[in-house]
Amino acid sequence: MSASTRELVAGARRIVVKVGSSSLTTAAGGLDPTRLDALVDAVAARRTVGSQVVLVSSGAIAAGLAPLGIPRRPADLATQQAAASVGQLALGHAYVASFARYGLTVGQVLLTADDVVRRAHYRNAQRTLSRLLALGVVPVVNENDTVATEEIRFGDNDRLAALVAHLTGAGALVLLSDVDGLYDGDPRLGEARRIDEVITDTDVRHVQAGERGTSGLGTGGMASKLAAARLASAAGIPVLLAGAAEAPRALAAADVGTAFAAGGRRLSARRFWLGYAADATGCLHLDAGAVAAVVGRRRSLLAAGITAVDGTFDAGDVVELADPGSHIIARGVVSFDSAELPTLIGRSTHDLPADQRREVVHADDLVPF
Repeated sequence: MSASTRELVAGARRIVVKVGSSSLTTAAGGLDPTRLDALVDAVAARRTVGSQVVLVSSGAIAAGLAPLGIPRRPADLATQQAAASVGQLALGHAYVASFARYGLTVGQVLLTADDVVRRAHYRNAQRTLSRLLALGVVPVVNENDTVATEEIRFGDNDRLAALVAHLTGAGALVLLSDVDGLYDGDPRLGEARRIDEVITDTDVRHVQAGERGTSGLGTGGMASKLAAARLASAAGIPVLLAGAAEAPRALAAADVGTAFAAGGRRLSARRFWLGYAADATGCLHLDAGAVAAVVGRRRSLLAAGITAVDGTFDAGDVVELADPGSHIIARGVVSFDSAELPTLIGRSTHDLPADQRREVVHADDLVPF
């Protein structure tokens, strides 16, 4: 009998753990040492059974509010960056001191979306994290809020955690929150039911997920956690969503919260990057026959199946592929630039000039959804 999702999470040899700002800080901003130590206790306990742990930690901006005398999370980017500059040092120092109680070394890894969108940066981050783990270090990953602009932000650390889980080849992802699982409504309003396990998207179609956390200190509400869990599970990574207060059980028996079953085969690092991390610079609209070939038979995309082209891109860029209803059904690396394609669409390969008789998107460079 195959292992259950919770057994896979409990037994993973490498695990990514994400914790939100509200689980590490006080309501007024500033770190809560008791909460942070409790998290470290749980991570250290997981290490003692032989697992490698990558910690994706929010909290830099929130930790910088009290020292700067700012009463609430600022709305403007410049003040957020200033708070992150102060708070990141406080957060890093607190982790170093807390993990030192167990003789564990911490390494800080600050990423921007650019570091996973650009293929060369993605591979460099992958090598760095792999080496840290090989050296017995606990990597503490956060978005580099001090330099990230609105154009290159992840938006929340839930998505970052899902990307890091695949980037590091983790066997499981644990998302720790101020809510103890996924509910089919707002648990603060009553009548909401906690969902213990998610096997397919059908199980969560009825869920109404909020966009912001309850504390106002972070950016990721339940909607971002649900999206991150779907992203990771679709790429073959089991996910557990649980309350931060239940971290010891979440990182041991994994018998709390909501478990998301791995819904697909694990993608190679390159195909995951292509499908979920890289920026798409344009969109190719396909007819029904091309959709069937690309998604159903995993064939290359030919010019004859394209009906329209959106965006400006160069050969070698990542583009989205859309069906006749404009739903995105795949992503791939395009072999023509956007200026060339309009004269080719709808034409059979043998009718094209000799130097243009190639696939528009080769099957090896295509990830169907």
